[in-house]
Amino acid sequence: MIPVIVLLVVAGLLVVFIISMYNRLVQARNQVKNAWSQIDVQLKRRHDLIPNLIETVKGYMTHERELLENITKARSRAMQAESVGERSQAESELSGAMGQFYVVVENYPDLKANENFLSLQEELTSTENRIGFARQYYNDEVMKYNNRIQMFPSNVIAGMFNFKQEDFFEIEDPGEREVPKVAF
Repeated sequence: MIPVIVLLVVAGLLVVFIISMYNRLVQARNQVKNAWSQIDVQLKRRHDLIPNLIETVKGYMTHERELLENITKARSRAMQAESVGERSQAESELSGAMGQFYVVVENYPDLKANENFLSLQEELTSTENRIGFARQYYNDEVMKYNNRIQMFPSNVIAGMFNFKQEDFFEIEDPGEREVPKVAF
C-alpha cells in the first residue's frame, strides 16, 4: 500500500510540475504577443503622423515629389506587412525614407521654422523613441520566451505542446547599423 501512495504522490507532483511549466510557457508566449502589440501601437501612431507631416511639407517642397511618394509607398507597405520579418523590413525601408526626408528638409529654412512642421517633427521623434523602446521590450520578451522553449526541462513540455520560437524584430538594412558620420 505504501508504494502505491508514494507512486501517486510522485505522479501528482509530476502533473503539477508539467502544469506549472506549461503555464509559464503560455505566460511567456502571451508576453511576446503583448510586446508585439505595443510595437504595433507605436507604428500605427507613426503611420498616422506621416500623412500630416507630408501635407504640411507639400507647400514648401515643390520639386521633391518623388521623395514624398516614396515615403507614402513605404508607409503603405509597412501598414500591409503581416509577419514580424515583413514588418521589420518594411519599417526599415520607411525609416530610411524618413531619414532622406529630413536631409532634404535642411534645404528649406522657412519650413524648419514652421510651427506645424516643428510640432509634427517633435511628435514623430517622440514616436520613433517609443518605437525603439517597444522594439527593445519585444526582443527582450522574445529572448526570454525562446530561452524557455529551448532550455531543459521546459523544452520537453514546449515540444509536447508544440510551442514555436518567435522571430526577433531586427534591422534588415545593413546601412542602418553603421555609425553616422558627423562632419563640421
